[in-house]
Amino acid sequence: MHLKIPEGPFDGYIFDLDGTLVDTMPQHYLAWQEALRHAGLVGPLDENLFYQLGGVPSLRVAALLAAHHGLAIDPAAVCHDKEEIFKGSHRELGLIAPVVDFARRVGRTHPVAIASGGTRDVVESTLGKTGLAPLFPVVVTADDVVHGKPSPDMFLLAARRMGVPPAHCLVFEDGEPGIEAARAAGMEWVFVASRSGGRGPGGVAHQ
Repeated sequence: MHLKIPEGPFDGYIFDLDGTLVDTMPQHYLAWQEALRHAGLVGPLDENLFYQLGGVPSLRVAALLAAHHGLAIDPAAVCHDKEEIFKGSHRELGLIAPVVDFARRVGRTHPVAIASGGTRDVVESTLGKTGLAPLFPVVVTADDVVHGKPSPDMFLLAARRMGVPPAHCLVFEDGEPGIEAARAAGMEWVFVASRSGGRGPGGVAHQ
């Protein structure tokens, strides 16, 4: 994977977590599939839809996946079940090296932040397991805003906590909702393909 970084200058950098810094998306898919099977899902979870929802807050993901598969669920209960399954997984979480290396490099001289659609406990669990927690003093999750991606609220809050104007921030994202949120926040962005051959909406596919 080669990252083509837009010309700056940028004063702050904001990173999505799942599928951008850490290769967690396959594990999240399996956790959602198991949780929805507990709620009545028969057959495989729609993988394409799952990846289209990258960055969307977990409660909304539960509702959308259930509706697609014709399931009547309690989204909060399914979301909780999914998070417990994910946190309890012993699968190794791999880092997406080019993005992590870039974050470590710019983090030595500029503010960096996480803006993730996951809940705080899941985000902190992933950061802890991968050793990335010390790198990111600012962590914004779905628990911190009323409106998640594609609303710009997460990115605007991350910029505010970094003390950087939104127009001077660069966002790294792997999902359409996150790209929409970056645009709405007035920020430039880099698309990171969470699956081989992925392409960002209107952006550059980095592989």
